[in-house]
Amino acid sequence: MTPLTLRAYTEADEDGTIELWRRTWQQHYPRIDFSARVGWWRERWRKELVPVATITLAEMDEAQEAPHSPFIPAQAGIHEQTGNADQPGSPLSRGRTGKKLLGFVTVDRKTHYLDQFVVAPEAWGTEVAKALMDAAKRQSPTGLDLLVNKDNARAIRFYEKHGFVYAGEDKNPVSGIAVDRMAWRP
Repeated sequence: MTPLTLRAYTEADEDGTIELWRRTWQQHYPRIDFSARVGWWRERWRKELVPVATITLAEMDEAQEAPHSPFIPAQAGIHEQTGNADQPGSPLSRGRTGKKLLGFVTVDRKTHYLDQFVVAPEAWGTEVAKALMDAAKRQSPTGLDLLVNKDNARAIRFYEKHGFVYAGEDKNPVSGIAVDRMAWRP
């Protein structure tokens, strides 16, 4: 199996990340028309997330299926590309033809807020989520904070499994939906 690759987001990844976000949320909340919200999401992505966040993508060769075993250690078969995407010759400047985006995570560089943690539905229960969480923790080794919808039990269990603890109640600043604040400290 071709290994999972973690790499930095580039501007060319915008359409793929937004579509993955839409598809994932549509799977989790099928009663909501997330396609109608893509314009809002794109504006928020460009103005609020990209300027302040480190965004890490998880991908693998299109010909490969999503990794199936949730028990594979995060570093076994996972390659992390680093470098400056704007630098000619950098591994990050290569085209992404033939790659399948399986997930991404955004971490605000100043506040250590994990705003988006998205894994493709076909990769749920695999090492993709663990690899992205490990990347987020490396980017913010002093801690992470996040908000999670109270009705998203799957996500809450995942965060707890990865060392996050309940830190209080809140409301989503955009939707007003009840959320839990969660925090991870090493």
